[in-house]
Amino acid sequence: MRGPNRSPRRAIERESGSGKYEALLARCKGLEPIRTAVAHPCEETALAGAIEAAEWGLIVPILVGPAARIRDIAKKSGVDLGAIEIVDVPHSHAAADKAVELVREGKAELLMKGSLHSDELLGAVVAHDGLRTARRISHVFIMDIPTYHKILIVTDAAINIAPSLEDKVDICQNAIDLAIALGVERPKVAILAAVETVNSKMRATIDAAALCKMAERGQITGGLLDGPLAFDSAISVEAARIKGIRSEVAGDPDIVLVPDLEAGNILAKQLTFLANADNAGLVLGARVPIILTSRADSVRSRIASCAIAVRVAHARRTAPGAGTS
Repeated sequence: MRGPNRSPRRAIERESGSGKYEALLARCKGLEPIRTAVAHPCEETALAGAIEAAEWGLIVPILVGPAARIRDIAKKSGVDLGAIEIVDVPHSHAAADKAVELVREGKAELLMKGSLHSDELLGAVVAHDGLRTARRISHVFIMDIPTYHKILIVTDAAINIAPSLEDKVDICQNAIDLAIALGVERPKVAILAAVETVNSKMRATIDAAALCKMAERGQITGGLLDGPLAFDSAISVEAARIKGIRSEVAGDPDIVLVPDLEAGNILAKQLTFLANADNAGLVLGARVPIILTSRADSVRSRIASCAIAVRVAHARRTAPGAGTS
């Protein structure tokens, strides 16, 4: 689909990284590519993300948007669309609605954001005839941090601004289900706050304690929760030891659950820009995973987002009642 000097496979190999995303891609080998509705890929990087994922054998893209504009962008970018299906609609709003419709009708199993605004796509997802489930939708960053020993999931840093306790139950469960789909047997969840002690004046600590008790009572399943934990205690075994914290989660979480969007967004961007982390982004809790990529994302991040979504889609095919919760 591209000229010989523009191979995304070679591009990802040139980029720095710890190898965690590459290990994930290796686990996707042999999996059937998933039909993916790409909403309004009307900008070069948005179109490239879908084409790169197709060239990796991860997805079969269905490009939804103004057909003439998509073909013009492909021509200017040197991209051969070949036999890729294009569904012609006049504008971004119609593209969001049509992409959601394709998923609802079973013609696609994944939804991918193109160059439209995230709110426009998610508005179609949560509409009365969209892709809502009983779960609240939430966002996850799946981060490859050079200084951490495994992939770390940060949630929610993009959708739920000031989540209630009940919202956090769904946010936590969505992340646990994702980690299990990625092969983590019993994901460890660190529930972040500023301190490790419960304080009635600090809502994050109260929520953390409640979430842990809810997990004990089966209201959250599949994971091992601990909190409240300050970030140093959550990530560093030594910091937890010095503070006298005994925890199976401290120093080894698969997931960090942040108190609110601002804290999560700041944390994710600090890891990206100060610790050279790569981040892949997904929205969970809808009937299908939703791939959210940014124009600023690296090739590694774009491909990793698609690979993770593909793993989740395949896991849902075999899970009882998948996608209906």
